[in-house]
Amino acid sequence: MNIAGKSRRMYALAAVLVVLAVIAACIASQQRNRADSPAATSVPTVSPAPLPSHIPSATPVPTQSAQGETMSTTVYYQDNYGYLVPVVRQIPLEDGIAKATLGLMVKSLYNDMEAARLGLKTVLPENTQVELDISGGVARVDLSDEVTKLSDALSESVMVSAIVQTLTEFDTVDSVRITVEGRELDKLPNGTSISGSLTRREINVESTALGGENTSIVTLYFPAEDGSLLVPVTRMVYGDGDIETAVLELAKGPRASGQLENALPGDVGLIGVKVVDGVAIINFTSEFMDIVEQTDGGRMALRALMLTCSRFEGVQGVKVLVDGEDYDPGVDTMAFPDNVNDYESVLSHSIALQAAALFE
Repeated sequence: MNIAGKSRRMYALAAVLVVLAVIAACIASQQRNRADSPAATSVPTVSPAPLPSHIPSATPVPTQSAQGETMSTTVYYQDNYGYLVPVVRQIPLEDGIAKATLGLMVKSLYNDMEAARLGLKTVLPENTQVELDISGGVARVDLSDEVTKLSDALSESVMVSAIVQTLTEFDTVDSVRITVEGRELDKLPNGTSISGSLTRREINVESTALGGENTSIVTLYFPAEDGSLLVPVTRMVYGDGDIETAVLELAKGPRASGQLENALPGDVGLIGVKVVDGVAIINFTSEFMDIVEQTDGGRMALRALMLTCSRFEGVQGVKVLVDGEDYDPGVDTMAFPDNVNDYESVLSHSIALQAAALFE
């Protein structure tokens, strides 16, 4: 690269960082204002199947930040391909944290900007008003009429699933009942069922021709297009959906070409998996070493592997072998993650990827 070209790229990077700094300052200001005034929109929340008991609960826990006391909560967004993506956010501490969480999922200038920073989209229509009552393990959500004006069945289905997934992230919610303007409806206009009690189900189920009694499901985690987010995917497989099957399917990669990325090197082979005293010992072929060539040095690949393994009860840790020899991936890469995606971590990773791209 010549000096002039390199200078232009440096100026471009500087411009990007300045713009991001301005946006961050504006958002911080808006967050302070939101903390001082009631939320304009009240919305419910839902979540995917609970993790095993050894994985920390998603129920909000108070923490201290520069803006005052905050709580962590899981928000479900949509990516460009319709996948639901859970993201842990820190929001100002207030009564009705579930309603505040749903409020972040309603289309608006602020919410759309926050989601777009991660390459994601909100799932509830603009101006949607929500009433929420949680009692006896049931979250009763009343939505305003805006939700009946979505253009297609996919948008309806994603919205309903996101609401249920978000709300069931809370320990106090086992099921969700949805009404519209106080009315109990069997279906939304494009055919999406909202009748009865809605419970947490498998997320992002892959289309497949498999079926019958000799099948089961596994939950896998694959990086999104830009590599900064992990997307949970439910895959149906033949036989028992045990941990060895899950790791083998993870190594095979995503089925939807171009929508998600491989977590592990594409030509890696799985020699075997066994669980000893709560530790899953996974033996890969030598191609596994190629993860160090990934942009982040393989951290996202290891995170996807750890999350996939964490879904299995009794698995307390993971040990990786390469051709039977111990593999040392470095510090803090083999611990089970507390969550799938953390907003600030994903944002930092995304900015780093954009900066690196400027110099390619």
